[in-house]
Amino acid sequence: MTNLTEFFWPVRVYYEDTDCGGVVYYANYLKFMERARSEWLRSLGFEQDRLLQQEGIVFAVRRVAMDFMHPARFNDALLVNSRIIQRRKVSLTFQQKIFREADEKLLVRGDVQVACIDMESFKPVSLPEKILLRIPDVD
Repeated sequence: MTNLTEFFWPVRVYYEDTDCGGVVYYANYLKFMERARSEWLRSLGFEQDRLLQQEGIVFAVRRVAMDFMHPARFNDALLVNSRIIQRRKVSLTFQQKIFREADEKLLVRGDVQVACIDMESFKPVSLPEKILLRIPDVD
């Protein structure tokens, strides 16, 4: 589900997401967050492959800060919450939280800054106006 300020994306923990103890391996939370950001963009009507083909841009993670509070385990149903907390000319910063659906416990939270990059030069470029028009100004 989506609105202009928040987006929620469901994730199921599969065996491949866990370590030998059945606990989600820490790096996989970044994958869950990535999926939620990709689906957020899709919910606004933008496909990343089309942005590359038509605009010559990609989004690259520039910075991540994460806090791990509680573990997720094999077969847990999770909900990833994403909201933009900073909107700049060439980047967006998301605050993302991962909850276990069964008890709504907050498991992980993180701030992820993504930069808009020109694929040929690998240099930051302005976010396309058509994207900026679809997201709220949070500054």
